[in-house]
Amino acid sequence: MKKTHLAAAIIAVIAFGAVTIPKTMAQQQTKENRMVKIEGATPENPVVYLGKSFDKKNGKFVDGYAIVHYAKNINKPVKPAKPSADAACYGFLAKGAKWKNVEPWIVDSANTDGLAADFILENMTKDIDKWEDAVSPNTDILGTGNKVMTSFLPGTYNNKNEVSFARIDDSGTIAVTYIWGIFGGLTSRRYLAEWDQIYNDYYDWSDSGDENKMDFENIATHELGHSVGMGDLYTSGCAAQTMYGYATEGQIIKQTLEAGDIAGINLLY
Repeated sequence: MKKTHLAAAIIAVIAFGAVTIPKTMAQQQTKENRMVKIEGATPENPVVYLGKSFDKKNGKFVDGYAIVHYAKNINKPVKPAKPSADAACYGFLAKGAKWKNVEPWIVDSANTDGLAADFILENMTKDIDKWEDAVSPNTDILGTGNKVMTSFLPGTYNNKNEVSFARIDDSGTIAVTYIWGIFGGLTSRRYLAEWDQIYNDYYDWSDSGDENKMDFENIATHELGHSVGMGDLYTSGCAAQTMYGYATEGQIIKQTLEAGDIAGINLLY
């Protein structure tokens, strides 16, 4: 397996020290516009280090990363991989970095970009179930979700796992998942502490696979892979996997987990 972008970024942080890597996420919110800017992210470097935050629940400092999901047309036919290669198509944010406590999550029902808040809540619950049901025996990883009427903008460490829509200043960005945890040191001491997601309202979103819109279930299933600890894949032989790093309008192949996704989540949990 090839090293994921996040794993490489974590190695860089450990090797050179967090003080050498500036905090790179800036957000701006006004009554008229909810804007998110992910400074330093590019299609070649889609993972950005956010700095350290203090996890009050565990009394430890945790590292934060923004994982950017870029748009790219990959709907051309992909030559099927051999079963053995297909099952090897997985990567982790960092080996052993997973949830050790089950936490609730919330959906900003005031910012849904035209999708029904009930649909977002129900669909994300179903998408989480896909990852949890893939683990044998079935494992509760991300807990239950709720709608919250108060508007919020995810992306800062605040002991809440938050999901919302906002305008991301790079129109090539479909969504971003923020993840905090301990990704270095002894594998047994690594864990995930918080996750947030922002879906870019630059795009039109669909609840039914509209070929001219981003399919929410397709993208959310991928983003939730990051939330449970899975990393992106960028090799063409893994393009059929849910955790392949690119997507485009009308794509629905990420709605289901494939052999590599299932093999990876079982090794992690």
